Amino acid sequence: MGHPVIRQPYQYARRALVEPDWRRLPGWRDVTEAQWRDPQWQRSHSVKNAKQLRAVTGGLLADRFFGELAADQAWFATMPMLLPPQMLNTMVPDAPAGQDAFTEAFLADPVRRYMLPVRSDRHPRWPSHPRAERDSLHEAEMWAVEGLTHRYPTKVLAELTSTCPQYCAQCTRMDLVGTSTPQVAKTRLVLRPADRQEQILDYLKRTPSVRDVVVSGGDLANVPWPRLELFLLRLLDLGTVRDIRLASKAVVGLPQHWLQPRVLEGVARVAGVAAHRAVNLAVHTHANHVRSVTPLVAEAARALLDAGVRDVRNQGVLLRGVNDTPEDLLDLCFALQGEANVLPYYFYLCDQIPGAEHWRTPLHQAQRLQEAIMGYLPGYATPRLVCDVPRVGKRWVHQAVAYDRERGISYWTKNYRTSLETGDDGADAPLDRRHPYYDPVDTLPEAGRHWWSGQPSAAPRGER
Repeated sequence: MGHPVIRQPYQYARRALVEPDWRRLPGWRDVTEAQWRDPQWQRSHSVKNAKQLRAVTGGLLADRFFGELAADQAWFATMPMLLPPQMLNTMVPDAPAGQDAFTEAFLADPVRRYMLPVRSDRHPRWPSHPRAERDSLHEAEMWAVEGLTHRYPTKVLAELTSTCPQYCAQCTRMDLVGTSTPQVAKTRLVLRPADRQEQILDYLKRTPSVRDVVVSGGDLANVPWPRLELFLLRLLDLGTVRDIRLASKAVVGLPQHWLQPRVLEGVARVAGVAAHRAVNLAVHTHANHVRSVTPLVAEAARALLDAGVRDVRNQGVLLRGVNDTPEDLLDLCFALQGEANVLPYYFYLCDQIPGAEHWRTPLHQAQRLQEAIMGYLPGYATPRLVCDVPRVGKRWVHQAVAYDRERGISYWTKNYRTSLETGDDGADAPLDRRHPYYDPVDTLPEAGRHWWSGQPSAAPRGER
């Protein structure tokens, strides 16, 4: 007697990764595979404005799309447009015939939704939360030296550059990264890169309690490799540093960069020193939808592993309309873990930056999603959904100590102090302070939306 068929909420089926044929787009009809694999070709042909997007798509996109794009850039965008061909090519992989059909498919595309927003994406009443802040995580307030955020007792974030090879519209560092937009005059790094790195290294020498360094930006793919390699080797000379994580969304958005022989040879040199000194060296990247995980991404991840890095891990963002269902998350995680050599690690709730309300999900939905994906992936490859709470840090979505569902306010505590908790008199703030995090207003019941309509746009420092 056979076993009965058990219907599962999610049905796993192995799916091969696909590199969409870029020649389906009129502007790339004659692009060769050698050109496509060339990182310099990718960079020089990145789409930075509507004129270039028109050239790539020919007449496939209707004028109404470009009208919505122009309106968004004029009134809402916090990040400039910068799309490598690799990333743009993952949008609308099966291009439908006809301008209207292509335009509708392009508007509905999940990768487009967070890489190339238009005005109609934004919420008409609540484009920003009343408590939204440009540096919503207060990273700059915790700079030990310029570009070095000391936010956790044993971990720091080193920002070596303020540029990326692609700009994600929901970037948590929108206050620093990229060129200014009509809405945001960006903060600027002042020191020369060499001087900033010297100050970072000097601080780490003087602070032996730091054992874990995330090297980021911006994106490390925009740091010239010789400069980055020298910094990493000097970092490895510090016997107190035991973990180094290299952050680059380019593993997904510009895998061609990490496939360059000279870069991989440099990675192997650094990885060899790290292994000799028993330092864990990993690469962290950023994929938010299964369509962005292609064979070239898998090839780049495999090459990094073969060069000696311990892990390639993914830190995504939970985004409404992109990956906010169990099916979307599990499809992405199985593609990463099973096909692309990338370990699913975190999915962050989208931060409370301006213009982000249409991407953000309420805490209770994130809690249900965490529960829904349990049991399908291996335990070590089941990502944690986390809330990066302002003035607190990463917390699992079930760690809120209180939650007002009507007004969408959750409260969180922390178990360590930063420079933000030490007053001018040197006194330490108590650790029982509750820090608020806010659900998107449009997801609240009517009473909650009405309450927020009367609230000023100012963020409280915290509540006891």
